[in-house]
Amino acid sequence: MEGLSYSRTGVDIAGADAVKRRIARLAESTFTPGVLREIGHFGGLFAAPGEQNPYVLVSSIDSVGTKVLIARLAGHHRSIGIDLVNHCVDDILACGARPLFFLDYFATDCLAPAVLEELVTGMTEACAAAGCALIGGETAQLPGIYRTGVYDLAGCIVGVVHRDRIVDGSTIQAGDVLIGLPSSGLHTNGYSLARAALGLDDDPEVARARLAEVPSWADRSLGELLLEPHRSYLPLMEPLLDAGVIQGLAHITGGGLAGNVARIIPPGLQAQIQAGSWPIPPIFNHIQEHGKIDTREMYRVFNMGVGYVVVVRSEDVPAVRQRLNEGWVIGSVVPAAEADDRAVVRGLS
Repeated sequence: MEGLSYSRTGVDIAGADAVKRRIARLAESTFTPGVLREIGHFGGLFAAPGEQNPYVLVSSIDSVGTKVLIARLAGHHRSIGIDLVNHCVDDILACGARPLFFLDYFATDCLAPAVLEELVTGMTEACAAAGCALIGGETAQLPGIYRTGVYDLAGCIVGVVHRDRIVDGSTIQAGDVLIGLPSSGLHTNGYSLARAALGLDDDPEVARARLAEVPSWADRSLGELLLEPHRSYLPLMEPLLDAGVIQGLAHITGGGLAGNVARIIPPGLQAQIQAGSWPIPPIFNHIQEHGKIDTREMYRVFNMGVGYVVVVRSEDVPAVRQRLNEGWVIGSVVPAAEADDRAVVRGLS
């Protein structure tokens, strides 16, 4: 049987990237003097009003993707609210920003109050943990657009960073070291491929039975593993942001390790990530085996156990690792020709 891929499940990463590049030009035609960076980083940066104001507002918007379908099958939705907030917190954190406030958008065919209450419970828990205010949102009932019982959830976050403490990768140089921080699982990406690989798009009763099974390598059910909330790296990273030793941060979301690290690497440099320099959590091997997925496709779609990448000077590695007390050295930055990919994963079979 031919192995599964993201494109075979209906997700076209390359096509989406091409469209994003085209529409970015349209968006950039609206830029005012307050916009500080072009589109493509993990958050949009806008100078706070006031000529002498040293602060910059950082915003991001995202959704939880098709992980909501796993939650619907399992009948557990609280973790999805946590996912949404933490994903957005991690995005603006990659710019050095702390969160200020959050808004959500919930859309479905017909409102199920208990589901919405679960989701908001998760969002409020995550917002409180991040010191972030949930100041509003929108609830839309759209029969004819959404299938019965299906919902979508998106969120917008706004944070702040001092202009002198912006982290955007511009100071990265050859010789810098990449430290990978462990993910808590799939986070919020790759679920279309995971669902197909694990046979969770079949009859709902069959899918629920599969989610209830405990794999031989695990101590909890497959459903619990797949619904493990997206980790927030804010508590871990705040002391390092204050110390000023971080040269770049990458949130590993859609596009995998290379695709996301590439977003912060300056021209003329290349981040070389070494496969095998960290342990792959069993859930990823489980998905790959069941879907007969090519290893390169796995690294293109999933975080493979590394949810965040920190770039630091080589001389700062010992102190940073001691302060983190977790993670692995997974690669380094080297000189490269302008045409080379800005990030690659070496050692894939």
